Amino acid sequence: MTRASGIEPAPLRPGIPFVVSGPSGAGKTSILRHVLERDPSVLFSVSHTTREPRPGEQDGKDYFFVDDKRFRALIDEGAFLEWASYQEHLYGTSREAVAGPTREGFDLILEVEVQGARQLRERSPGAVFVFLIPPSLEVLEHRLRGRGSDGEAVIQKRLERAREELREIHGYRYVVVNAEIDQAVRDFLHIIAASRLERERVLPLWKDRMDFG
Repeated sequence: MTRASGIEPAPLRPGIPFVVSGPSGAGKTSILRHVLERDPSVLFSVSHTTREPRPGEQDGKDYFFVDDKRFRALIDEGAFLEWASYQEHLYGTSREAVAGPTREGFDLILEVEVQGARQLRERSPGAVFVFLIPPSLEVLEHRLRGRGSDGEAVIQKRLERAREELREIHGYRYVVVNAEIDQAVRDFLHIIAASRLERERVLPLWKDRMDFG
């Protein structure tokens, strides 16, 4: 295919951070994995954590695994855009982990807890906030029990945590209900597509070529 004479390529659009939260068992990992597979211009932000790697996880790919001392040193250095404590471990998103990919035009998924999302609302005004939920707390409990990896005390703690997290839902622009994973993935992809066409993202790229009045 040849390029028509005089037509220039579209200007590079800064990437969009998509801040994603939701209770444990809502299906965040599965949904986001499918989204990343279907849209190559979306990347996953690699966070820092003090927890131990799970089987199959790789340092620098799934997380940057650091000890508590190093994590707190990074806090003191102002390296994090957001950080939070969750289930006795620390999690954080570094400023460069967001600035680097978005500067190159990649959209970026940040999977964060609700505490971290509060910080990002202040520090990342261009971000799009998405909350993933199960169709009911009964379904959530069924999914947690179906894992077969947690005892009763842990399950009850996760359910109580889920109730607390759901109270934060009003701070998110979009809500995706994961009743059926294929539909949830499609819904998330629609959110990404619509966000790319928002007026405040499109007009700055073309204002020098068009007369918008």
